[in-house]
Amino acid sequence: MNIRRICALYFSPTGGTEKIARFVTEELARHLGGEPAYYVDFTRPENRQSEYRFAEDDLLVMASPVYAGRLPNKLMPVYASSIFGSNTPAVPLCVFGNRNHDQALRELVLLLEGNGFQIAGAAAFAGRHAFSDKVGTGRPDGADLEQMRVFAAKAAEKLSKDAPLPPLDIDRSEIGPYYTPLKEDGTPAKFLKAKPLADPGKCVHCGTCAQACPLHSIDAGTLEAVGLCIKCQACVRRCPKGARYFEDADFLSHVSMLEQNYTARAENQLLL
Repeated sequence: MNIRRICALYFSPTGGTEKIARFVTEELARHLGGEPAYYVDFTRPENRQSEYRFAEDDLLVMASPVYAGRLPNKLMPVYASSIFGSNTPAVPLCVFGNRNHDQALRELVLLLEGNGFQIAGAAAFAGRHAFSDKVGTGRPDGADLEQMRVFAAKAAEKLSKDAPLPPLDIDRSEIGPYYTPLKEDGTPAKFLKAKPLADPGKCVHCGTCAQACPLHSIDAGTLEAVGLCIKCQACVRRCPKGARYFEDADFLSHVSMLEQNYTARAENQLLL
């Protein structure tokens, strides 16, 4: 294949997915020897207003975080309606918070195939969980980065051959329901309506949280969470004063459950 340009498109509210997307993309570009890659930050609402179409000599690296074992439910329809290929090679990546990627990687592969892409390789990599520094601490680490290098090298080798890419050997049955978050006692944690609060003793009204919210759900004047919250933690993680927090009891119990059960190293998955 003659790859003319490489595009990496990622949704990354707290930066972990972007880091992995850029690392893998740079490795692919190094092996393929083409022009430097360009990047589309799908986290920014204005970038989700456009339609993206790719040619047969493009390569798309598409990276998404995993939310409850699948692609984020508010983003998946946008992915499907705005990203299109024309027999374009693609490398889908999913980043999960050290619990499990469940069906997300399979879902992204099938979505891209349905939108005109052929898959050179796909991978799910573990990262630090957005909810807690105790879950996925230090991920991706050196061992993860080495796996990414090997994965990119093998994908680039497939892309360098003058032959069509064979379909990945994956389960192509219907995607199942989202994972149900659990509390410490094992019962369902119901925190869909939970929204972040601001500590008045710490908040300096800098507006960083409103700028960081990928759904524009924080009022720029009052800094109150007024719209849909997808619990991405962008406002919490990016607040320079540590003023943003959640106090919803079910949400906090779910975080405690994750910290009790998912600190052991989760394995990455590579599909080639």
